[in-house]
Amino acid sequence: MARTFRRKHSSQPIAELNVTNLIDLGFMLMIIFMVVASVIKEEQTIPVKLPSESKSTQEKPDKEAHFVAVSIDAKGSFYLDNKTTPVPLTELRRRLRGYAAEPKPPVMRIRGDGKVNYEKIVQLMDELKKANLLKFTFDTQTEG
Repeated sequence: MARTFRRKHSSQPIAELNVTNLIDLGFMLMIIFMVVASVIKEEQTIPVKLPSESKSTQEKPDKEAHFVAVSIDAKGSFYLDNKTTPVPLTELRRRLRGYAAEPKPPVMRIRGDGKVNYEKIVQLMDELKKANLLKFTFDTQTEG
């Protein structure tokens, strides 16, 4: 006696939805968000209150440009590359010369506190010029 393995019912719509791929996508997006949020927060660890400027159109930076931040807090201490420990002026000079020796020197981001003595900003600009790092930008906050 032969057995048939046919279903008695003809094709029916599938009532189940496979959400495994959607869960994987959700976890991947969550991981990306966590990584990006920690990188964004890392730059804001140095207590610098940037001066304000009126809103204007900004030029897009070169996509191949490498940026290095030099921050100056309200007390006049220098911080290099978003590290939370102050860098003495002699160490800053040595590290700036190292950046200048790279095949493609970085663009230096000057992040000076709004209350810092202007002389400190000029001192930093002078050190950048001595190290032959002639490409630099000033970070500010935009109003409204």
